[in-house]
Amino acid sequence: MTTRVNLLPWREIRRREKDRQLLSASIATWILMVVVVFYAQWYMNDVIDHQKNRNSFLHSEISKLEKQIEEIEDLKRRKDALLARMEIIQRLQSDRTKIVHVFDDLVRNLPEGIYLTQFAKKKNAMALNGFAQSNARVSALMNSLEASDWFTNANLDVINVTPKGGSRISKFSLKVRAEIKNDKSSAIAEKG
Repeated sequence: MTTRVNLLPWREIRRREKDRQLLSASIATWILMVVVVFYAQWYMNDVIDHQKNRNSFLHSEISKLEKQIEEIEDLKRRKDALLARMEIIQRLQSDRTKIVHVFDDLVRNLPEGIYLTQFAKKKNAMALNGFAQSNARVSALMNSLEASDWFTNANLDVINVTPKGGSRISKFSLKVRAEIKNDKSSAIAEKG
């Protein structure tokens, strides 16, 4: 039997082959890792861009809604202003007939021998100044105003008796409130 000896450096060749395989696997792994990293970066950038687009869309919609809210608030303010104007107009409409009734009732309740020289009205308070032939006529005026449906709280401020043209004349200052006392007169005021 003869022995055969292999003189080729088979261990060296095998080691080179394994080194080449390891280098190929390493390069493939590095290439795969680079591809994975670039894909992950591309995917994350795409997700970020998509989120930025959504955010910008939401911001634009929020600004539109804020403008609509401002318009609604402006409309509410305008509505409140119009309602206030309408209320003032209605109040003026009701006061328009009321002042006619007040003047009419004042003339009807003015006894003979009394002359008004000055008339002032502030809200419901009225100040009457004038001359009377006697103190009794001023008292009659106050009683007729108290009995009226349109006047209350007749108060005499000042009464002075002065001689004028050979007779005595009473100069008076009177305050009264112009108010409707009962529902019947308010119904008359609304009809008038």
